[in-house]
Parts: sequence; C-alpha cells; structure tokens
Amino acid sequence: MLRRLPTNPAEVFRASARTRAAVRCATWLRLWDRPLQDVATDLEEMRFIDMAYWFYKSARPIIRAEKNVSEVLFLRDKSAVKLPEKFRSVASMTLSASGDLIQADGLECSKDFLFENVASALFDADISFANYESPVAEEEVVRKAIGDGRTAMMCCSFAQYAALTGHRGKHFTVLNAANNHILDLGTEGVEATRRAMTQTGVIDIGTPRHPGEYGRANILARNQIKIGFISATFGLNANQLTGGETFRVHAAKLLSRHVPTDLALLKKQIEDCKKQGCDFVIASIHWGYEFEFFPRYRQIETAHSLIEEGVDLILGHHPHVIQPLEYYRTKRDPDRIGVIAYSLGSLTWGWYTAPHLVLSMVLNIKLSKGSKNGARRTYIESIKPIPVFRSIFCDGGTPLMRLEKLEDHLDECASSPPAARIGRMKEYVDLVSGKPDKQILSRGHAAAAGESSARTVIGTLAAGACREPAVWCR
Repeated sequence: MLRRLPTNPAEVFRASARTRAAVRCATWLRLWDRPLQDVATDLEEMRFIDMAYWFYKSARPIIRAEKNVSEVLFLRDKSAVKLPEKFRSVASMTLSASGDLIQADGLECSKDFLFENVASALFDADISFANYESPVAEEEVVRKAIGDGRTAMMCCSFAQYAALTGHRGKHFTVLNAANNHILDLGTEGVEATRRAMTQTGVIDIGTPRHPGEYGRANILARNQIKIGFISATFGLNANQLTGGETFRVHAAKLLSRHVPTDLALLKKQIEDCKKQGCDFVIASIHWGYEFEFFPRYRQIETAHSLIEEGVDLILGHHPHVIQPLEYYRTKRDPDRIGVIAYSLGSLTWGWYTAPHLVLSMVLNIKLSKGSKNGARRTYIESIKPIPVFRSIFCDGGTPLMRLEKLEDHLDECASSPPAARIGRMKEYVDLVSGKPDKQILSRGHAAAAGESSARTVIGTLAAGACREPAVWCR
C-alpha cells in the first residue's frame, strides 16, 4: 500500500475543529506573519490560542523577527572570532555541536547509515555534543506509549537509541538530557536513558543522579583544557517532579509568561565551574519558540547576561528550526567573543519532510588555551557552521534517513527535481545569517524602507512551506 510520509506535525497530531478554524482564519488574514506576543512556549502554560499558533507555524514557520532583534544579532559576524594579538597558545582542542536527536518509527533501520555523510563533522572532534530528546525504554513500553504514532511523546527503543547516538563504533561524547521530553516516561525513563548512555560511554548532562549533583556542572578535560558543561530546560511538558524527586532534571522558568526569567540554577552551575577551575564554560539551554527562525528579544538579554556571568558558548535547542549565531563581544573581557547558537535545529525527527524541519546546523569549533600578558585564557580560535539536512527516502517500503551536508547539494538547485527544496533550505540559511539574497527580496514581501535586510519578510517561503514534494513508501 502506498503511504505518504507527513510534511509537518500539523498533518499528524489531531487538532480540534476550533483549532483548525483558527489556523484557517490566521492563514487567510496573515495574522501571524510576525511572532505572536504574550504567547506561551511551555505546555504547562498554553491556552487555546497558543496551541492554534503552534499548529499554524509548524506548517508555516515564522520568518520575521521581533523589533530590534536582527540589529542586535547581526552586529558582528564570525570574522570577529579569532585569537587576540599577543596571545600565546599552549594547547588546543576541537568541539562539534548539533541540535536535537529525536526518534522516528523504524529509525533503527538507519543505523550506521544515518550519519554516513556527516560522520567526520560530528565524530572526529575531541568532544562531540548533541541534545538527546527521546527517553529510552524496552520496545513494548515504547509501542504502548506512542500508540498509533499520533502522540507528542518522544520515547524510543534501545535499537533506536543506538542509531541516534553513534556511527560505526563512534559515539557522541556529551548528550544533553535536560529537555521538555525527558519525563515522557517518568523517572524510570530518565534512569533507563542514563544507563544506556553509561553503557555506551556517553556523558549525560542535565539529569543529576542524586540531590548532591543538582546545580553542579559536568566537567571533562581534553588536551589540557578543562571544559565545564552547564544545562537547563525551560519546562517539562507539564510533567511534575514532586517530593524528593525534584533534583532529577535541571529545569528553570526561562521563558514563562507569568514570571521573570529565573537564572538562579544556571548561575549556580557557572559558580561551580569557576570553583573547579574550568578553562571554558558551555551552556546547553533547551528553550525558545518552536518553528520561529529568530529568538525573542527576551532570550537575547538572557544570553548576554549568561555570557557576562562566565559562559563562553551557548548551545540552544528546542525550536526544531535553525536560528542565528550571535558573536557577542563581552564586557568582562574585551578580547573574548562569546558565541550564542540560539537554535541548532533538529538533526533527526519523525518522518517530516518540509525544508524548515529537515534543516539543521552542525558547529565545528576550535578552542585555544594560552596566555596574554601573563593571564591564562581560553578562547574560541575558529568556528565553522555547517548546514545539514535529513534526506528521507524509501528502500523496499522501509523509510530511511540520512544526513547530508547542504553544500554538497547546492548544484542541484538548477538541475534536478529537489531543486526547490534545496533552494529553500539555502534561503533559510541565508536568512539566519543576515544576508537574504536578491531573489528573496524580489518576491514582493520586502520589509519597509529603513528596515534591516535581515528582517525581510519572505512571504513566499512561509506560504509555501507545507506544499513540498511528498515522500511516499510502499
């Protein structure tokens, strides 16, 4: 039987008649072309309008930024990232960073195939990082939890875990588990996930083993450079940790609509890094607004605050689309450029095929430790963003997933059937890089005179995001 793989989550999850009507109205009137204000991103705080907005943008991603956001984000580009003059380097190490690893039904069939074309970018670094978002359980538990696949739960079997986290004997070094899905299978799922990571030699962050680890950083050293990892998630999908279990996940009110941003947990971990003499601090933050290509101004203020507190690199995840990299020169050290990746997108997720959902970003970063004027410092020496995308196709009726480097397929824009899809992904990359090209600007949706080109409205992209060539399986 011929089966069409879904383009986006709105085609899979059941929405009420009222929600569908609201989405149709918003689409017709273009009500949500800009980010909706006073909107919840934490499931625990969501109202009807928040859910309707979620369904809307899952198919029609938000490609405009809040006022003043682009001007701040694109103040500097990656050319600002370099070692300062008179800096004497004595050691260096490399880091790869990527976004969400999320289950898909049958993903185990893609083991040792999924990362085939991006393995060097991910696994050849001294430390490789990703956000792991599918608690592990026995296969029958997973089947019962997911049911017919029309659920927001993101749990997976041990076979799927193996496909998601390694390639031909190599594994991610560090996986963040502090995210909104970590409690989808309760505390038993947290424990099983940690056991799987321990068995495969992966360092898990964000899920303390006992109360004494809560608010502590994870420390590891490579090539004489001591790295401190800190972590937090904005929410837990309305799941609750009660009584003596509250230590199990690093969760904080980072984007609540009701209370100010709470940075106490992250600041406590930063202080732990300082006490343990870390050379470099990396913050893994699960936050943001799904299907929006720009962070909110509130996030920018939070990120800058964390950098000034002592964080050197922020790795963001959750929105399922890529967002800009910001190169922020710190006040605490005029030579230091703090890099903020607001969202690296999702490396894997379901069998969704829309360009905004299959596109993600891998960062290859080189750190250098040394001294300047007698002071010991560790800086980012270089950074290379690598856009990648999920290629989804069928082999004998079995869906397969493989990650590809976008740069390896740009020639297809003029010569093959996937031309529109590849071209659209390239336009998204240009959008979050602050340089939408002339073709985009000519589509009749340019921003008002005097507005930054990085905030240009790419209306054709938004309107057509859910009309991509379908992927079919027999």
